Amino acid sequence: MGDTGGVGGTPGAAGGRESAEIRQGVVRLARRLSAERPAEGLSLNKSSVLAHLRRGGPMSAGALAAADHQQPQSLTRVFAELERDGLISRARDEHDGRQRVLELTETGRDALAEDMARRDAWLDVALADLTETERQVLLLAARLFRRLADSPAELPAPAPRPAPRSSPSPAPRSSPPPTPRSSPWPSPPPSPSP
Repeated sequence: MGDTGGVGGTPGAAGGRESAEIRQGVVRLARRLSAERPAEGLSLNKSSVLAHLRRGGPMSAGALAAADHQQPQSLTRVFAELERDGLISRARDEHDGRQRVLELTETGRDALAEDMARRDAWLDVALADLTETERQVLLLAARLFRRLADSPAELPAPAPRPAPRSSPSPAPRSSPPPTPRSSPWPSPPPSPSP
């Protein structure tokens, strides 16, 4: 029986190599795209928040953080800056008036479109060097990367660690009861004579 690791198989040595190669390729491309990002453009967190709101419509801060695989408190400053800059606004949830939702403003929609166009400029030039087949393979890979990123799959919980082996406790040492001479406390001073 050969190793069935790989696409569609049970993870094995080949699956580990494939995972590592995919991860390395994604990380290198992400770093390059980040390096090509204009200095005055939106930060990765800001563009991600705006993109989620563009795709999903108004949502609570918690739902938005969950969609971005982050904790809400990690994005508090990002939300505040986007609101200050007029890129998002807060509104009452139409289903639960007690709840507030974040929504993309027209200014935010325009800023996201402009930022994406500037970031994609480098990628367009790089893609021009590839064959049509290579571009189609990358397009398929991009769809699969999005599917993987949105996957609810989680690592299985680690097996509980075995309790550390304990050697039998040595018998407690018995020490003799303190005698007046061996008392750890100093003797009281002699009382003065009359």
